[in-house]
Amino acid sequence: MFQSKIAGIGYYVPKNVYTNNDLTRFMDTSDEWIQERTGIKERRYADRIGETTTTMGVEAAKIAIERANITREDVDFIIFATLSPDYYFPGCAVLLQREMGMNEVGALDIRNQCSGFIYALSIADQFVKTGMYKNVLVVGSEKHSFALDFSTRGRAVSVIFGDGAGAVVVQPTTEAGKGILSTHLHSDGAEAEKLAMYYPGASSGIWLDKMPDWPEQELGGLLMTKEMLEDGTAFPNMDGQAVFKKAVVKFPEVIHEALTKNNLKTSDIDLLIPHQANLRISQFVQKTLGLNEDQVFNNIQKYGNTTAASIPIALAEAWEAGKIKEGDLICLAAFGAGFTWGSALIRW
Repeated sequence: MFQSKIAGIGYYVPKNVYTNNDLTRFMDTSDEWIQERTGIKERRYADRIGETTTTMGVEAAKIAIERANITREDVDFIIFATLSPDYYFPGCAVLLQREMGMNEVGALDIRNQCSGFIYALSIADQFVKTGMYKNVLVVGSEKHSFALDFSTRGRAVSVIFGDGAGAVVVQPTTEAGKGILSTHLHSDGAEAEKLAMYYPGASSGIWLDKMPDWPEQELGGLLMTKEMLEDGTAFPNMDGQAVFKKAVVKFPEVIHEALTKNNLKTSDIDLLIPHQANLRISQFVQKTLGLNEDQVFNNIQKYGNTTAASIPIALAEAWEAGKIKEGDLICLAAFGAGFTWGSALIRW
């Protein structure tokens, strides 16, 4: 079996910067309130019309492909992670394949939200290790801004999220001890409703405490209603305290799992890149693991939580800034809706 490595990396963030103060035009909030709870100072929003999850993914993919010294024709599999696809179906992977004029290669969509990139990277790792594919394009991209509740009612969720995309090309390597050393994936659906967007969906609300007032008819009519838009039921729902409590336990656990698997310890980590969910979570994890500030990379202050895009954006930005060098031990970790969580340990 081969070992796999990240051969090229790129990211794209929209040009539109919205500071915390900008959001006060839409809701009752403040820069101090947002920074105290999340650490976020600003975020990027895609153009409302014309810029999509797919188009941002394309821009990040172009850079990753160029840096991997390959062409789009060399890509033999696509994995696209997002919770904000262009369409309910089909997924963004085939749209990216079309927009980039790629060959008729396989295209897979990942729906693991904040953990999406780690799951996608793990899948790419398995495909490359077994020799099935040689150039797997992994993309994480999100356009949250199209569907958030930009009002005081929705501020607890809407101030957190931003738009952007990141991408990597995963290739085989014969260098011993280099590349992706291991990946570790977990889930626990017991509290799935604590962080979820219930509608549109096929559940009809059976998992929830309160069933919507669906229209009286024999078939259909369970996707979305006008009332859901009016009362806010259609927007994402989050129990922030429940998410925080679970995240600060599972983040360190899955990082230690990766280190133990490879007979390493926290002091061996050159750079930890956590999913950019909340700066307070990252700081708590840093303290728990006994890492110094130079060992942890955060950019949520500038971009907010970009969900599946957050790790590849941060990874690309850290690499461009010279914070990742040949031979460095890089740990990626994520926790998100589901709940799902995971880690990846990489020898750069």
